[in-house]
Amino acid sequence: MSERRNERTRAARQRGWGVVVVDPLPIVREGMARLIAEDPDLHVLAQASYGDDALAALTSVRRTRVVVLVSLGLEEPTDAYLLIREIRERYPSHAVLAVGANADPTAISRVLFVGADGFVDKSAEPDAFVQAVKSAAAREAVLTGSSIDMVALVAGGIERRRDIAALLTRREQEVLTIAAEGLTAREIAQRLGVRERTITTHLGHIYGKLGVGNRLAAVRLAVRSGLVSVGSSE
Repeated sequence: MSERRNERTRAARQRGWGVVVVDPLPIVREGMARLIAEDPDLHVLAQASYGDDALAALTSVRRTRVVVLVSLGLEEPTDAYLLIREIRERYPSHAVLAVGANADPTAISRVLFVGADGFVDKSAEPDAFVQAVKSAAAREAVLTGSSIDMVALVAGGIERRRDIAALLTRREQEVLTIAAEGLTAREIAQRLGVRERTITTHLGHIYGKLGVGNRLAAVRLAVRSGLVSVGSSE
């Protein structure tokens, strides 16, 4: 009976989301991991203290349903911003949730611009924290915590500062450039030698970062910025 129960538990975990926790403070990292482990839909796959350790851990993860929690407290050479960019570049299907304590609104806006799916403040209630992880996994916009009220002000101040090259990863720029040729997601995938689902994930991230709802709007914005060139931008 216990064997069957263990099998059911393993199967449930495979259906749920795996979580990688990245935070330089052991007690904070362990606290987040324990909260996550209490939810039947979430399973802690790995913990890491540094950005490079996190990237190494991700190479051994054999799951497609993954959420990576990235602390703003990570230090160079692989700080939170670089780590998020690298995850977006290497694992476009993973969800990324930035985590911080009393973070500066500019820092929050910046992690969103470089590719995080959301931000949760460490002052959040335990239930709200776990829900934020699950919402990020579902690709919902996540802004949870005491600092969030100021984020809109910061975002408004830089709202249309569309330095697209800074917002998008190299791979996302490549996908957008090819998309401007009029190719379908399947055709782009064939050219780049990846799965079609990977391309649709990239396109979704591109639309979110640029604040647009479709490919045409994204291409037009890229043309105006000079990132891509087509016959006409209109």
